[in-house]
Amino acid sequence: MELEEHIRMLEEQLLTAEVRTSIGELESLLSNDFLEFTSSGQTKNKQDCLDGLTVFESTRSDFEIKPLASDVVLITYRLHDLTKKQHTLRSSIWKDIDGRWQMCFHQGTPVESK
Repeated sequence: MELEEHIRMLEEQLLTAEVRTSIGELESLLSNDFLEFTSSGQTKNKQDCLDGLTVFESTRSDFEIKPLASDVVLITYRLHDLTKKQHTLRSSIWKDIDGRWQMCFHQGTPVESK
């Protein structure tokens, strides 16, 4: 599997109800120094996410993946939250840590629908 496909698969896994409600899966996919700027303007760390993420239905489009270094990748995309009826631009930074790709940063920015 190519790196771009792998990172996109990991990103999309984090949007599934199964992963968002699994402490073990979240522990594995989020780096210890994880930081998020949420679409509602909050700042969250890994522990905040382990304490509870919301589950929602969404559609995603316009994925772009850009290597920032040999072990760091930026992924950007559009997300339509069907539950909140909200559109956001999303960006995540993934880093290869000890042979495993983990998300170390995520941001969701509300935008008007296309």
